[in-house]
Amino acid sequence: MSRGDWNAIWAGAFVDELARIGVREICVAPGSRSTPLVLAAVRDGRFRMFSIVDERSAGFFALGIGKGSGRPAVVITTSGTAAANLYPAVIEASQGEVPLLLLTADRPHRLRDTDGNQAMDQLRLFGTFPRAFFEVELPQLEGASLRHLRGLAGRAVSLALGPPRGPVHLNFPFEKPLEPDLAAGHLPMENPLETFKEAYPLAGIGRPDGEPFVHVSPRLSFVPEEELARVRESLEGAPRGIIVAGPVPDPWEVGPALLSLAAATGFPVLADPLSGARFSPPQGARVVAGYDLFLRSPQARETLKPEVILRIGGSPTSSGALDYLAESADALQIVVDEGSRWKDHLASAHHYIQASPTPFLQRLVGEFRGAQNPGWQELWSEAETRTRQVLDRLGPGELLEGEVLAKVASNLPEGANLMVASSMPIRDLDAFGFPGPEVLRVFGNRGASGIDGLVSTTLGIAAGSESEDGPEAEPAKPTVGVLGDLAFLHDLNGLLTLKDAKAWVVFVVVNNDGGGIFHTLPVREHEPAFTKFFATPHGLDFRKAAEFHGLPYFHADCLEEFQEAFSKALMTGGPCVLEVRTRREETHQRRREVVTAVVEAMDGLGGR
Repeated sequence: MSRGDWNAIWAGAFVDELARIGVREICVAPGSRSTPLVLAAVRDGRFRMFSIVDERSAGFFALGIGKGSGRPAVVITTSGTAAANLYPAVIEASQGEVPLLLLTADRPHRLRDTDGNQAMDQLRLFGTFPRAFFEVELPQLEGASLRHLRGLAGRAVSLALGPPRGPVHLNFPFEKPLEPDLAAGHLPMENPLETFKEAYPLAGIGRPDGEPFVHVSPRLSFVPEEELARVRESLEGAPRGIIVAGPVPDPWEVGPALLSLAAATGFPVLADPLSGARFSPPQGARVVAGYDLFLRSPQARETLKPEVILRIGGSPTSSGALDYLAESADALQIVVDEGSRWKDHLASAHHYIQASPTPFLQRLVGEFRGAQNPGWQELWSEAETRTRQVLDRLGPGELLEGEVLAKVASNLPEGANLMVASSMPIRDLDAFGFPGPEVLRVFGNRGASGIDGLVSTTLGIAAGSESEDGPEAEPAKPTVGVLGDLAFLHDLNGLLTLKDAKAWVVFVVVNNDGGGIFHTLPVREHEPAFTKFFATPHGLDFRKAAEFHGLPYFHADCLEEFQEAFSKALMTGGPCVLEVRTRREETHQRRREVVTAVVEAMDGLGGR
């Protein structure tokens, strides 16, 4: 029996266990050293397999699957720099709390720290970002090692699912030959473990009836009743309370629970687009519109000063909301989050509760009494009304990118996915996308807020959200990715995934010929360095990129054209590109004018 046969049995046991636990998607970047893992996954037949040339794209595609499905997808790479290319996705998965499994193949130990080709140090390659790192032993054909390997699969998946969710890295060294010896007939390709049934019935075959080798229960974060009562008393005794709903890794669970509490307390809700509470049936809660704009007014922040703030999840995207939180440091601020990172960079929290938000909120609302304050609610309604009036008076001038985001959000069908880039698009959605009663699943890579992998993440979200009827089933709802031109250029390789990933995806590319967000910074005054090294104009359009990948292409230069083109793009039922042309300097100037008008409209708020 050859070493390649050992590799096949070893890898087959591990991927068999992944399938038993519930892993369904495996993304493969081509390479030699990972051959045993890839052949085992193909032979198993229970996985949706994706072949992705660019490892960075593979990492972000798997990240998107984790976002869309809530379960970890697997990325398999060969050794060397192939593995290193996963680093940006690992960071985002860690900071954004997204489940992800990384299986990197490696040279055997005797070739490490030598001049062996592609040999490099892969131990703890991703530093502190993974939830765990496992150096898997070389394949050993004996019971104890195979049982340990199966148990390791269960541990890895449970750690990826958290809490907190995140990436888990397993490094698999393999000796050559990497392929099983077909000619010798030792390993029937349909069932490479058959040879070991009698010798190792448990380790080689696994538990009966397809059961996982080990069931790992999630860690529970239980809040004692006295702690819950303390929070309840603080909220019930504060007539001027507010709920700030920040980004959370499980918004479709947290959002409804948060809105139920908001309805019971009467506290207005500042709902980040990634909170699950912004685009969802309000359940009687007051979800405030336009707060990113009107909270830029010092007078509004003073008039709306709260007594208590209940914060759920991470800090909000909105700079206006962040200013409001910072200036309300004297108010009682309670943070509820179970993630790995400290969610209080403003250092304004008085009470930090490390618990899963959904059960905490459900227990809190169950016995809540009082705190409704109609006068307090009316102040927020007045600020919102004044903001809406400013926006309703907008003329047909330079296309405002926020108007594009607002149209996308208001024209998507119930249950659609919306992936929003981390730069200006998420900020424009926050400012101009008003709450609606229909559920939209809004995503963003805000863990590290990088420009990396946004095309791939969008496609992964679509794949992870597909029907459980299988990859051949038609997706029920579209996925729309709104990206800037630089973000789209940065991950054009991600479009190669479309050869394997059947997806109803519309890429809305807001092309302002460069990095528009830099116009919001003081560096914009420093020419000629600003244009060349910050704004970075490229002069490209994306028609040819769409044609290169065989995708339908639409374009728009004004809001009316965009609305018509977006409707047509959605009706394609498949992947397409819609390019929206804006002018960087002009649209930034118009955005500033809108903010100024809203701030001026806050004069006299509440009779002050």
